[in-house]
Amino acid sequence: MALVTCLRQEAQIRQGRIEERYSRQTLFHGIGVEGQRRLASGRVAIVGCGATGSALAGLLARAGVGGLRIIDRDYVEPSNLQRQSLFDEKDALESLPKAIAAARKIASFNSEIAVEPEVNDLTPANIEGLLEGMDLILDGTDNFETRYLLNDYAVKQSIPWIYSAAVGSYGVTMNILPAKTACLACIFPDSPRGIVETCETYGILNSAVSVVASIAVTEVLKLLVAGPDAPQLRRTLLSFDVWTNQHGEISAAQPRPDCRACGTKDFIHLAGEGRAHITLCGRNSVQIHEHQRPIDFAEMDRRLQPHGVVRHNDFVLKFWHDPYEMTLFPDGRAIIKGTTDTAIARSLYARYVGS
Repeated sequence: MALVTCLRQEAQIRQGRIEERYSRQTLFHGIGVEGQRRLASGRVAIVGCGATGSALAGLLARAGVGGLRIIDRDYVEPSNLQRQSLFDEKDALESLPKAIAAARKIASFNSEIAVEPEVNDLTPANIEGLLEGMDLILDGTDNFETRYLLNDYAVKQSIPWIYSAAVGSYGVTMNILPAKTACLACIFPDSPRGIVETCETYGILNSAVSVVASIAVTEVLKLLVAGPDAPQLRRTLLSFDVWTNQHGEISAAQPRPDCRACGTKDFIHLAGEGRAHITLCGRNSVQIHEHQRPIDFAEMDRRLQPHGVVRHNDFVLKFWHDPYEMTLFPDGRAIIKGTTDTAIARSLYARYVGS
């Protein structure tokens, strides 16, 4: 009896601490005590834990979303610290995997949150296992290849997901509610071709990241508290530039009947057809067979100069970024020396060329 009483008292004390932690949030009429309980039972996957992903994870953990699965293939570097809010200098010094570092940091400020770090590259082969059991999927990635894969999976499984991106001073986000709103392929039937701006080549403002993450997280709270039919949910593609103060919206209220993904259910990215073919190529190198990205060598040379040694002629561009060497061909194909890890090669290609 004494043990039961003790356990009951401990549970009451713990409940009191939880209520105090979220007391200012539950005062907000849109959430309340019942909404906070729904947040605590929510399970959200965050794919990519760079600038946007770490901001998403931090805000959701502080808001009390009870289950977070953080999936990322990369490790913390000093250049991340300007904008990736869950990491510190010690993480960069130790080159900690971002998913692990994020889980540790979240545990330090909210030990009630169950965080599942997954150090992995999301692919058609493992996406079902990595995203199984999630209520909602958030985009913290840096490439369209993975976003189209997420879109195929979410539409097929009828799981809501939120597209988010930031580069330079520009941010964009859109809610995808399968069978209710347009999906990513409705708005962008094809991925960008040619040279694509990335944070490594174009730069990024941490304020742009913070804005896009804050907007996306607010949509998460609406979804988890009130469900996908909540009238407060935004049904547009929202874009903004925090430097020029420009912003725009495109309606995403209805799925497009002829959309490849949500219209005809042709999930080519889930089948691996939309993914650049990658092979091991010789000793300690990986070849990326991308043939739909014509490269302007002069422009690419200019963009890569701040990041390493670059040389090019009319036929090939060479880029050295220790310990890797990238050989880039006019059609977008690349050979990356210095690794046999296809996830690292894919990450380097996305970082410096785009995807």
